[in-house]
Amino acid sequence: MPTNKRSKFRGSRTCGGGTHKNRRGAGNRGGRGRAGINAHHFVKWYKEMGGPVFGKNGFCNQAAGAEVTAIDVGVLDQIIPSLIAQGIAKAEGDAVVVNVADMGIEKILGSGKVTKKINISASSFSEIAKAKIEKMGGKALVV
Repeated sequence: MPTNKRSKFRGSRTCGGGTHKNRRGAGNRGGRGRAGINAHHFVKWYKEMGGPVFGKNGFCNQAAGAEVTAIDVGVLDQIIPSLIAQGIAKAEGDAVVVNVADMGIEKILGSGKVTKKINISASSFSEIAKAKIEKMGGKALVV
């Protein structure tokens, strides 16, 4: 009778590992490293590490999640007739007066063309939007 496992398996092709295909690659052991710790190796990992290690940690930037509702000045210029019909905007002389806070919008962005004289009241404006409004003779009022 052999005294140790090594000599016991001398001359054997697989040394007790089943078929010769069984010990190939990481697929036989269920992946490399921490693979499967939330699935097929969960119990093993739970025993070794002493508890769950899943989820996020660290700092959370709260300000990054705040979204600002905005509209382009060109879009606003196009919808002015419907805003006047709804009573959100008023025509005063040759200018149109719009308070975008009534529409739930906080910021005016600069994309698009301004074709009318518009006096807009908003919480904030981009520099390009302010320049386009003032170029047509309108006013950008920060409320």
